[in-house]
Amino acid sequence: MKNIPKLKNPMIIAAASGLLSLTIGATPAFALQEATPEMTDVDVNAKEEQYEEPAAGMIKDLTKYDVNDTKFLKDYGVVVGGWINGGGTYNTHNPNNGYNGPVTFDDQSNTVQMNQLNMYVARAVATEGTKWDFGGRLDVMYGTDAIFTQAYGVPAYDVNTGMARSNRNAWDLNLVDNRYMGLALPQAYGEAYVPVGNGLNVKAGHFYTPIGFEVVTAPDNFFYSHAYTMQYGEPFTHTGVMGNYSFDKNWAAMGGVTTGSATGGWDGGWNQGLGNWGGLFGTTWTSNDKGTSANVSGTYSSASEQNSSPWALYSVVLKHNITDKTHLIVQHDHGFANNVAVAQTGFASNATDAQWYGINTHTYYDIKDNLSVGIRGEWFRDQNGFRVCSPGRVGAATDNTGYSYAGGAYANGSYQGTCVAASWYAFTVGMNYKPKKWLNIRPNVRYDWVDGNNPNGSTYKPFGNSDQTSQILMSTDVTITF
Repeated sequence: MKNIPKLKNPMIIAAASGLLSLTIGATPAFALQEATPEMTDVDVNAKEEQYEEPAAGMIKDLTKYDVNDTKFLKDYGVVVGGWINGGGTYNTHNPNNGYNGPVTFDDQSNTVQMNQLNMYVARAVATEGTKWDFGGRLDVMYGTDAIFTQAYGVPAYDVNTGMARSNRNAWDLNLVDNRYMGLALPQAYGEAYVPVGNGLNVKAGHFYTPIGFEVVTAPDNFFYSHAYTMQYGEPFTHTGVMGNYSFDKNWAAMGGVTTGSATGGWDGGWNQGLGNWGGLFGTTWTSNDKGTSANVSGTYSSASEQNSSPWALYSVVLKHNITDKTHLIVQHDHGFANNVAVAQTGFASNATDAQWYGINTHTYYDIKDNLSVGIRGEWFRDQNGFRVCSPGRVGAATDNTGYSYAGGAYANGSYQGTCVAASWYAFTVGMNYKPKKWLNIRPNVRYDWVDGNNPNGSTYKPFGNSDQTSQILMSTDVTITF
């Protein structure tokens, strides 16, 4: 996630991962890959959705015309596509500030959001063979989710000193300066297939992180809302170079270098922090029948060019098909950032070695090919009040003067959120219904509660009108792939 300060407190919120849509049409919604002779890039990372081919979209289904069937695109292997996603969330507290506490993406209460209008152009590379192959991908995202997936890796405030920064990445920040709607360029990379051994895949540029389970791209998630682990515990993008290699049908590895960041290699851009290099790593084991997999991945880097304090994360994702219709995912993350400035210790004074960690589980059941139900439970601990700030959007939009344009008319933009050491809990129940392969409807009910104390010892109440320790959200969104 991005590192964005709230009350000058650095926090990370931003967006992660993927290619196009998970299909609940022709195959069960969240089944692991079927057995194949050898392992492919699909198996290398926990987020296999990033490598899936898009299903036929709405335009082709309704008009029988597909721009990707034109001679020019087919001759060069180029694919153009996209999706639109939007929904509404009802908050039983009806908060005055219009936000659902620290919940992001579906962060606005009692209103409708156009979350993602995402267009992409891509050329996928070969996954086997004896010849070099070259490709790449560019994504452009417009909507209310854009602010969470921009390159915020050089935040408005230094994460170690708490001091305001004047030089930030100029990649996609402030392309659209609006309280709710934004524009992001979450992926822009070149890709190559190198015919070495079983075949090496290399990406270079700006790309979604392979770490964790949930992703930024709306078609690739079961739930409309996101786990705290994904929102606040992980990076969403990297700038650098990443390679994937399959040793055999069971084992694969991922590794690379990151740069352009002042938050430990997370969410980097192109023109700042290029002297701060870090590492990206991971390995995946997949069973012979592809019904079970285990992925361990992580990052390690100095915080920034100015501060060599370590910043690290590891993530473990376990997947298992209990039956052909029942799918279980268990995830554990643990992150570390040393000598950081947090609100509860007065920012620059008494720098803290921060930690955040948690566990979440997903269980999905395919009732029919186009209808699935799921539950998600989570505990996430922000040990030092360094990661989770409420409301998340206000923090993402805070500049180096302490002004947040996401505050809007509320307190004339000077409204700021809170960042407190706490344990966060969430339980979500939802359904995916796909009457068409290109149309996914996702009703969700989510219950959040928090256990923490303010610096003065009083109970922390980030929900409602800063007077509640819990909230209930009822939401429904629709995703249409083009």
